[in-house]
This record gives sequence, C-alpha cells and structure tokens, in this order.
Amino acid sequence: MDKEEFRKRGHQLVDWMADFLESKESFPVTPAVSPGEIMAQIPEFGPDQSESFDTIFQDFEKVILPGMTHWQHPSFFGYFPANNSEPSILAEMLTATLGAQCMSWLTSPAAAELEERVCDWLKIAKGIDPSWKGCIHDTASTATLSALLTARERASNFGINTKGFSGKEMFRVYSSSHVHSSIDKAVKISGIGVENLVRIAVDENFGMIPSELEKAIQKDKEAGFRPLMVISALGTTSSTAVDPIGSITEISQKYGIWHHIDAAFAGTALLLDEYKPLIQGHEGADSYVFNPHKWMMTNFDCTIMYLKEPKALVNTFGLTPEYLKTQLDDQVNNYRDWGIPLGRRFRALKLWFVIRSYGLEGLRSKIRNHIALAKKAESWIEAEENLEILAPVNFNTICFRYVDSNLSLEKLNSLNEAWMNRVNETRKAFFTHTKLDGKYVIRWVIGQTDVELKHIQSAWVLLQENLEQVLQEK
Repeated sequence: MDKEEFRKRGHQLVDWMADFLESKESFPVTPAVSPGEIMAQIPEFGPDQSESFDTIFQDFEKVILPGMTHWQHPSFFGYFPANNSEPSILAEMLTATLGAQCMSWLTSPAAAELEERVCDWLKIAKGIDPSWKGCIHDTASTATLSALLTARERASNFGINTKGFSGKEMFRVYSSSHVHSSIDKAVKISGIGVENLVRIAVDENFGMIPSELEKAIQKDKEAGFRPLMVISALGTTSSTAVDPIGSITEISQKYGIWHHIDAAFAGTALLLDEYKPLIQGHEGADSYVFNPHKWMMTNFDCTIMYLKEPKALVNTFGLTPEYLKTQLDDQVNNYRDWGIPLGRRFRALKLWFVIRSYGLEGLRSKIRNHIALAKKAESWIEAEENLEILAPVNFNTICFRYVDSNLSLEKLNSLNEAWMNRVNETRKAFFTHTKLDGKYVIRWVIGQTDVELKHIQSAWVLLQENLEQVLQEK
C-alpha cells in the first residue's frame, strides 16, 4: 500500500468508524454465532500473494463484524464496561501511526514525561496522596502482580530475585473472598502459591472484616508463616463492595505488611468529591491501582498504578544492560523499570486526549449520570415484590434476582439463570451474573459511554417480559 492509497483508505475507515459510532446501538449486542463458525469462513492457510484492501475490508464486514460482541453498545450491561470515546480512538490512531516503543525516556521523551504528568493530574483529581508516584500498565492484573512481586522482594531484601526461593519463606497473602481472580493468578505466578492465599470473611455488605484479617495474621505468625501482603478492594468484581481501607491500612502497618488497594473499576468514582472518603486512610498503604479503560472513556488497555515508594518497584524490575544505558538515566523515569514488560506502548496519549477533551468536570458529569441511572434502575427493582437486591448499590452495579419463598435455593438459582440467558438470547441487551452467599444473581452494570435513560428503560421492559415467560414455563 503506497501513501496515496493509505490516505484514501484512512479517510474511508474514519468515515466507517464515525458511521459505526453513530449506529452502534442498531447492532445486536452479542453475535448469533456458534463455536467455529467464524474460523470456518477464514482460509486454513494465509495467502501467498497480496490481496486488495477492498477484498480485505469486505471480509471484515462479512466475516468479522457479525461475530463481534459490541462492548460499546449502550445496552451492554455485563461484566464491567471497557468503554471508549471519540478522542480516545483518535489518540489511538496517532499512537499507531507514530509506532513508538516507549520503554525509556530516550526512546520517546514526550511519552515518558506525558505519562508522568497525566498520572499526576489524576492523582490530584482523585485525592491520592501527593507524594505518591504513578505509572501506566496494560491491565490491573499486571499492576497487581507487579505490586506483589515488589512486596516479595522487599520482604526478602531482594534476595529472591537473586537466589530464588529458599523454601523457607512461607509467605501469606490476604484478601476477602470477593476480590478479583487476578489475585489468585498473581500468587501463582509469583511462586507464593494459591494455598497461601488466605480468604478473609466479609460482612453483610461483602466488605472485608478487619478483625478477621488481624486474627488470620496472628494465627499465621504463630504457625510460622510470614504475612506478606493484604489486598483490599475498593469495589469488588461481584458486587462492587468496598473494604474498609483505613482499618486495613492500620493493620498492615502494625504487622509490616504491604497493603495493595485494588480499585480497578470503581476507582474512577474518586473523581467525585462525594466518593473520596472511601480512600481515607490510604496514605499508609503501599500501592493502588485503577483502570481508566473501564469507566473513564479511555480505550482498553490503560491501567494506572500509584506507589508510595516506587524505589522498591524499580529495584525489583530494574535491569539495565549496557545497550540500554544512557547518560540521562539518573535524571529521568525509565518506565521499563516500573513493571514487567520491557516494551511499552504510548498509552498516556489517549489518556491525555480524553482528560483534555472532556475536562475533569465532563468526566464527572458522565460518571454521575451513570450512577443516577443505576439508582433509577435500583428503584424499579425495589418496587417489585418478587425481586430483591442482594448487595448495596455503591456505584452503578446492581445485583438482583427473582425470589419465591416456595422454591428451594437450587430451583431459584436455576430460574434466575434461565431468566438471564433468555434475555441475553434476544441480543437486545447483555447481562452477566455472579453468586452471593450461594445465590445466583444478575449483575446490571450501567457504565457505557453513551448509555441513556431510554436504554435502561428498554432493558427493564425486556427483563420483565422474559421473566414472565420463564415463570410461565417453570
């Protein structure tokens, strides 16, 4: 493809992208395809000869697009959102065009310094301790693993990096039973082992009970274990429950344990003054992570981790062979040393575009609207005699189910599963589920960039209609 055709095709694709964004809610939220159906339409072997752009793009529209789940659809209510926005998309185009590998200051000075600045912007806006430092990762899973590895190395005086495990460490990691599965993965990868992940009991609102955490730590110390880290959640995955950050910080400081705060989804709410009290007491913690790519209109992937003492992180991951040394290393941040990958994308650019295009007040307005819509949906559910909400609606996630005192838990779980599946089969909306105290609940997450009242009204009608049909068949 020469530059003239690139220019022509670029304009063509931008027009297509704009049309798609304008019409995205006309698509089914999820595709009507079976496993293997897409692959069957793609040749088994790659082409030896070049193909025209027209042919390639026709196949995109014919084969790929019909098999996509539309995460940006306003009626996508499952998981947590991975929302985007027009300024973020445009910034991604520039990032791809520049094609920079931003592993160090020298490889792209603007990328390194913009990353530092936008992290500081959000630190101030969210009320994070001003002495903390931030860096951008791909996902919260990677950031959490980085924090755990740093805690491990700090505890071993960086000996495990050098000599490996001695077999005598007996580390323990603590979290509630409702934290994200990435914690399980992190303890596996770090060599600590899932059997050393201690689940702490939760209260009626599914937040960690600090007294139970301290009991577990004391019991482990008496048994010869070494408490290493506690992970608290500011918004759990199942129900967006909030652990008591301040109390957990006090306990972690008392026993010399690394305290990592996982605010992957709900951390965006800290842009609102009314939610800042949730982070009270974090100053004594060690690390904090949140994902702008979940609820801050920034394309996946973009995660920010803040650290009280980044030197421990750099000492854990820093590795500078001769061919990467520069005369400026002592004056700059080489973010390749702030995490696992050596290579780094220019993620700060899209964050910069989003923050400047919306302004902090524009972002706050979006978030408040999502929360207000969730409160409205919550009121509809509460007004129904045979529906119940099983967890506090702290942000914009509602966990609800159908109830009938004449049915066993097993039958109720089956009925609620059938209800959600029937709604999803319409492809007009998409919901996901979790289990709270063994009860199957539907999660309604209202956080898409362009979601409006009309979308949740349509979803509510859809839920009611399909529940009636399920009840008729039971």
